[in-house]
Amino acid sequence: MLVAPTRLLLIRAGVVFGTAAVLLVELLSAVHLLNRPTVIVLWALAAVLVGFFGHKRIFGLWGAFREFWASADRLERVIALVLGGLFLADLVIALVAPPNNFDSQTYHLPKVEHWAAQGGVGFYPTVIDRQLAMAPGAEYILLHLRLLTGGDSLYNLVQLAAGVFGALIASRITAQLGGARRAQLVAALIFGTTPIVALEATSTQTDLVVALWVGAVATLVLDERERRTPWPAIALLGAAAGLTLLTKATGLLAAGPLLVWWFATLLRRREWVRAVAGTGIVVASMALIAGPYLWRVETTYSNPLGPDHLRDSISMQRHDPASVLINALRIGETALQTPAGPVGAGAIRSLAHAVGVDPDARDITYWGATYPYKSWLPDEDRVSFPVQGALILAGAVVLAWRRSPARVYAALFWVAVLAYVVMVKWQPWGNRLIVFLVLLGTPLAALWVEPLLVYRRRWVVRATAAVLAIGALAGTAAVAGGWPRRLVGSGSVFTTSTMDQRFIRRPEWGSDYRWAADAVNASGAKRVGIIEGYNSWEYPWWILLKGDDLVSLQSLQPDIPAPPIASVDAVVCVDPPIGCWFYIPQEWHPQTQGSVTYAIRPVS
Repeated sequence: MLVAPTRLLLIRAGVVFGTAAVLLVELLSAVHLLNRPTVIVLWALAAVLVGFFGHKRIFGLWGAFREFWASADRLERVIALVLGGLFLADLVIALVAPPNNFDSQTYHLPKVEHWAAQGGVGFYPTVIDRQLAMAPGAEYILLHLRLLTGGDSLYNLVQLAAGVFGALIASRITAQLGGARRAQLVAALIFGTTPIVALEATSTQTDLVVALWVGAVATLVLDERERRTPWPAIALLGAAAGLTLLTKATGLLAAGPLLVWWFATLLRRREWVRAVAGTGIVVASMALIAGPYLWRVETTYSNPLGPDHLRDSISMQRHDPASVLINALRIGETALQTPAGPVGAGAIRSLAHAVGVDPDARDITYWGATYPYKSWLPDEDRVSFPVQGALILAGAVVLAWRRSPARVYAALFWVAVLAYVVMVKWQPWGNRLIVFLVLLGTPLAALWVEPLLVYRRRWVVRATAAVLAIGALAGTAAVAGGWPRRLVGSGSVFTTSTMDQRFIRRPEWGSDYRWAADAVNASGAKRVGIIEGYNSWEYPWWILLKGDDLVSLQSLQPDIPAPPIASVDAVVCVDPPIGCWFYIPQEWHPQTQGSVTYAIRPVS
């Protein structure tokens, strides 16, 4: 018998949607039909088919909710209202606020504009090679929204949908591990109110998206634990793994052990043919989804994981026990940090020196970063989650030792944690990179916490409820006053102009960008060259110079040369003036304000 069939239906639909979005992008790009009219027609047909064949199931969702509400007790209703209210507030922010994440300004969103402009996802000249080498799974979905709407007004909804579906997946995994309805609601509450989740749910980052696909792998694997799923379900499992790889390779640190467990389960049941054929289906599905992108990266950088400097900046170069221990402790402290600040950081640094490890060494620390870092502030890139994190770790420890259906799952969670601290360096914004571990660990927290809510000693019940309430308040406060999108306070999405919100991370840049864009627009230039640094914001040019043909005049790709400056009508440059003047001929009379320089090609 299927566990939580309605949620399984929604999860499968999500995987099908993600797979279709990716395959359509690759196919239309290959046949030079990746444009707005084609995408509108295809999604209109898809909407008609879904409405015709799935309308009964869609209406059935409302009936399922009414049935739940009628049978729910007071605590269950409170949990549902808190979670629903938080996601509703996120929805308001997602619709009102423009995308303004720092990384999105540099490489997440510019790549979408390049694809839309050139009508394909082939590589192009750029000095920001993260636009090419960083996995594009989430951006493929954004590209559909870009072509459907002509802008970025719906971009934030992708991560919000991933957050909502993540809560559904957490609740279903809890049910698969034996948790009753209240435990399932507790799992959804813990995940949905985690501050990093609540803040990223209105962002164009990609961490919630990869967490969604890792969670889909987990729940589909658990379906195979007690029964033989149909062959199409195995194809969906492979699709979820492929989407994980295409969105962020670190997700495979958790999806990989889960797939190994699935394979071992088939061997233990002596289903040899199913194990071999199923593995072939999974591998083929992953290759179909992620293969074209990996091939482009391989042919450009001679490595499917991208250029050496990019890989080395993120992955650990030392794997001795002492280095791994210090890395794990720093990651844990940063994730569990309270408003008291990095209290245990001094002890960690002292231990590092005692075991012969430099806690700021480049081979175990992101380049240019220094440990510790104040991570408790409600910032979407780095906010800590001490309440939810402590509950997850405690639940994972208890259930790993307790004889229960969750024991093996808890062990797999620890394998994923170990793989992460062995492979990924500490970095100030590392809390957002472990969102997929938060999703996997949430069911373990719920299975441990829920029995305490009905414990015979009243003080235990009250203390447990208080901890959950504090965690929920932390998530609510993050949504209300978090950064860079907040409901109340200075910089509120309701009191700050759309353009000012786009530059809210660097307000001093806003006037410089607009000054240069106004001059270029007034000149009548149609083809504009971009010169920038490795961490410059490229995306604002695509907003301010809308309708123009923008090209990069720099390239880090030896086989993709940049066009000559003589081929453009104007140039905009974000760099120190001396760097801009290196590229721009003096007869173009470059003008500089702040960190921005522009120049207009002189009339012959």
